[in-house]
Amino acid sequence: MNAIAALSPYSSSMGKSNAERHTLSVLVDNEPGVLARVVGLFSGRGYNIESLTVAEIAHVERWSRITIVTTGSPEAIEQISHQLERIVPIHKVTDLTVRGRAIERELAMIKVRGKGENRLEALRLAEAFKAKVIDATLESFIFELTGAPDKIDDFVELMRPLGLAELARTGVAAIARGAEAV
Repeated sequence: MNAIAALSPYSSSMGKSNAERHTLSVLVDNEPGVLARVVGLFSGRGYNIESLTVAEIAHVERWSRITIVTTGSPEAIEQISHQLERIVPIHKVTDLTVRGRAIERELAMIKVRGKGENRLEALRLAEAFKAKVIDATLESFIFELTGAPDKIDDFVELMRPLGLAELARTGVAAIARGAEAV
């Protein structure tokens, strides 16, 4: 089997049962075209990026961190990591999932339309989830919620029957636990 077939999520050797969610931290030079090359590696092999965030983390060095959440077999994720390491100007690729528990956070803004009891229930749930009301009209609220992706997913599912109108999410930001820098 060639390398591209081995990396494909549609390959017969990769069943759904061994697919795992992985969070990759990629330290790159902050320059034009780098993100396109990273994303191209995933799309060229038929892998979906579930979440993607990019931000400059060292102004003087002009480095950015790309955080990618994807799903695949452990072998395929390892191959993707090795191929990412070969892209210039990538400095370091770390699979935060393999290193142990990483801290993952995401920010979401959730617009909920509703009146009467639905409106009151949305406010009660927002308080339980520690979501902040950042905008309110007579017809709707916009809540801001920061937390683990699962927490945001749970809140969104509870808001659906109450009048979920719109959702904006930042994507996952992640950092490894412990004193060692990644």
